[in-house]
Amino acid sequence: MQSQTERPDTVIDAPRGNWVDRYAPHGWRPWLHLSRADRPIGTWLLLLPCWWGVGLAMMADAPRGFDLWIVIACAAGAFVMRGAGCTWNDITDRKIDAQVARTRSRPLPSGRISLRGAYLWLLAQGLVGFVILLTLGRAAIWMGVLSLLLVAIYPFAKRFTWWPQIFLGLAFNWGVMLAYAAHMGRVDAAPVVAWLAGIAWTIFYDTIYAHQDAEDDALIGVKSTALLFGDKSPRILAGFAALAILLMAVAILLTGRNLLIGWIGLAGFAAHLIWQLQRFQPDQDDICLRLFRSNRDAGLILALFLAMAGLA
Repeated sequence: MQSQTERPDTVIDAPRGNWVDRYAPHGWRPWLHLSRADRPIGTWLLLLPCWWGVGLAMMADAPRGFDLWIVIACAAGAFVMRGAGCTWNDITDRKIDAQVARTRSRPLPSGRISLRGAYLWLLAQGLVGFVILLTLGRAAIWMGVLSLLLVAIYPFAKRFTWWPQIFLGLAFNWGVMLAYAAHMGRVDAAPVVAWLAGIAWTIFYDTIYAHQDAEDDALIGVKSTALLFGDKSPRILAGFAALAILLMAVAILLTGRNLLIGWIGLAGFAAHLIWQLQRFQPDQDDICLRLFRSNRDAGLILALFLAMAGLA
C-alpha cells in the first residue's frame, strides 16, 4: 500500500484498491473516507440484523409486498446512517485518532476536513436517513428515533467501561427490531431476543477487530474487551459465540413457522463462527482484520435462510 506521504488523500487502514480511492473524485474522497464508504463491512454489519428482522417478521406472520421496500430501505438507510455514525465517532475521537498509527490519517485528525465541516456532513447524512425512516411506518419511526441515543453514547463508552463493544452491539443490532416493526407495526419477543443474540455476536467480532489496536489503546488509556480479555480472548469469545447461537435459536423458535429452514441457516452461521475461532490469533493483526470482515458472510448466511423460511 502506498504511504500517506505518497498519497495524502488516502487513509492508511483503508482496504487496498477500494472504490473510493480508485474512482471517486478527489474532492469527494475526504467526505467518503469520513463516512467509511471505503470499507463497506460496517454497512453490512449494520444492515444484516435489519434483514434478520424482515425474515423473522415474515416467519411470524407472512410475506407482504412491502417487505421488498423494507429490504431496500434498510440497505440505503444502513449506508447513510453508518456513515453518520462513523462521522460522529470521528468527531468525538479526533484527538485519540491522532495518537494512533492506524487512524491518524483519517480526515479529521489529518486536517483534510474541518470540525465544522464534519458536523454539517453529519447533519446531511442524518437528514437523508430520517427521510428513509419516514417511509417505514410509525412503529419503525419511533424505533429509529430511540436508536439515536445509543448511537450518541457509543463513542464515549471506551472512556468509561471495558465493554464498549456492548454499546456498539446495542446500536448496531437495533435494526432487527426496527425492521420487524416496519413489517408488523409492533415489536414482539422474537426480535428482542434476536437483538440480544446480535449483541453477543458484536462482542465476538468487534473484540477480534479491537485486538489490532490493543497496544495503542493501552498506551492512550482507552478501554476495550480486547484489553480486558487479553490472552483469554479465544476462550471467552467461544462463550459469546455460543450465546449468540443459543439466543438466535430461541428467536427463531418464537416465530413459530418454518423453524427447520431457519435453524439450518443458524447452523451455517454457527459453523462460520467456529471457523473464525479456529483461525483467531489475537497477536496477528492481518488475521484479526480478515476474520472481522468475514462476519459479513456469517450474518448473510443467516439472513438468507431466514428470508427463505419467511417466504416458504
